[in-house]
Amino acid sequence: MSLVLRIFATVLLAGALLPQPPVQAIAPDSRAIALGTARALTGAPYRRGGTGPKAFDCSGLVQYAYKKAGKYLPRTAAGQFHATLPVVLRQRRPGDLVFFFKDGTVSHVGLYAGRNVIWHAPRPGEHVRPDRLWTRHVAYHTVP
Repeated sequence: MSLVLRIFATVLLAGALLPQPPVQAIAPDSRAIALGTARALTGAPYRRGGTGPKAFDCSGLVQYAYKKAGKYLPRTAAGQFHATLPVVLRQRRPGDLVFFFKDGTVSHVGLYAGRNVIWHAPRPGEHVRPDRLWTRHVAYHTVP
């Protein structure tokens, strides 16, 4: 074996025997934490102006869920719409926000859960729950 090959083999073997840095666990991102929080709140009653932890309206649920993920969002659905960034349909991800409109203004918000399902606090008399999207006339946004 040539001297160059022996040196190469020695360096290669030494590198394999050196201690390797530990593999770092990937922390869940804020979208995953927020969606997990909303899921955990399934069954919490709707209350107009509710911001948790026991009752919510739609924007209160989103604000609470993202606060648990370390992100601040405004109190209202309209404020949340303006504080977040638009996402095209093909780039939406679980945990992104889904905004609904009535007469040209933001009227409702929920968290996208994937497969055309959202987690939300629908209306008085209802509870936090998942629902299939009932319209395509929505806007998807992500929390920066």
